[in-house]
Amino acid sequence: MITKADGRYRELFLRNGLRAADVVLAHREALGVLRDDIETAHLDAHSDTAWPVEAIPAYERALSMARTRTDAGTRSKGDDLMGIDIDVRDDMQFDVLQTLAPFTIHAEAWRRNRVIFSAGDTGTALWIAVTAPQEAQLLARLDAAGVPPTAFTTHPHR
Repeated sequence: MITKADGRYRELFLRNGLRAADVVLAHREALGVLRDDIETAHLDAHSDTAWPVEAIPAYERALSMARTRTDAGTRSKGDDLMGIDIDVRDDMQFDVLQTLAPFTIHAEAWRRNRVIFSAGDTGTALWIAVTAPQEAQLLARLDAAGVPPTAFTTHPHR
């Protein structure tokens, strides 16, 4: 499906039934393909399940980022775990996003006031808006990683 807001973008949804490792790779590769287009991004450092051991360092960095911004007055006090802004130009912050996105209850990335990446429900929901070249690049990256070419569909699961 081509989005109504901009006919250059195709909406893709992660299929159900993928192996857990493939879900993680799909999130990581989708963000990698979209990185140059992302202007703003944020994530919630909440998960419906325990964070995997390999995600704990990124989770701790996300908490540190949120606290630093709260202490600096650039982030309101409240739930330090919600709506943590990510600067995707910063490799460390982008790694936090890539690592936590497959496990969070919510992460989004925006370009020109429109969402181009939305992940949630602790890895079970992933939606992206990609151009044709980005889609081809994503499929090539997934294929190289051994993820089935059917990992994404143009129809959301219900």
